[in-house]
Amino acid sequence: MGRGRVELKRIENKINRQVTFAKRRNGLLKKAYELSILCDAEVALIIFSNRGKLYEFCSSYSMSKTLERYHSCTYGAVEPGQTENDTQSNYQEYLKLKEKVEVLQRSQRHFLGEDLGDLGSKELEQLEYRLDFSLNQIRSTKMQFMLDQLSELQRKEEILLETNRNLRRKLDESTSALRSSWETGEQSIPYNHPPAQSEGFFEPLQSSNSLQIGYNPSVTDQATATASAPSGFIPGWML
Repeated sequence: MGRGRVELKRIENKINRQVTFAKRRNGLLKKAYELSILCDAEVALIIFSNRGKLYEFCSSYSMSKTLERYHSCTYGAVEPGQTENDTQSNYQEYLKLKEKVEVLQRSQRHFLGEDLGDLGSKELEQLEYRLDFSLNQIRSTKMQFMLDQLSELQRKEEILLETNRNLRRKLDESTSALRSSWETGEQSIPYNHPPAQSEGFFEPLQSSNSLQIGYNPSVTDQATATASAPSGFIPGWML
């Protein structure tokens, strides 16, 4: 019975993934070697594992020569004014930069806790120290940021309190001024007393001790005499 078709997707199990990589890597290197021998072809094979480890095969005596040939065929001939040494120097610079990028990518994976199987105890200690140092820096920066925010909030609180005090003082001054104006207005309004009557204009009436009810001819005659008296003449009974 033949083997079933393998679904092409990332192998989630780490151990199975490493085993599959090793088997297929060896098979690919073997096929490249057989191709170069059987067909007299110039073959160059470069493999980087997920940990950044390099595996290569070159049928010629120099991998750089094969890559240079590939570069000239892919990107065209050498530009006018550019020597072969310049091209080689640029290519070497490219390889150095590529290596630095790979180192940085590998370090990033280590910081994320990935691909730690190929690290020794000393490298793990260094990685732990760098992580602790980075964590302390992050905490220190976070604490300083929180302190700056707290200081800014306290400053805003002082400004608001000062504004509140100024508004309260203005309110008290306005209330005092309004109360003073009310008091001044009440004092300036005159109180109209009734005019004093002349004490000499009216004379007290002399009443008799005996109260008489009914018709009194003498009183009637006196009232008639008073009504007929000229203006300004006071009868004797009123004196």
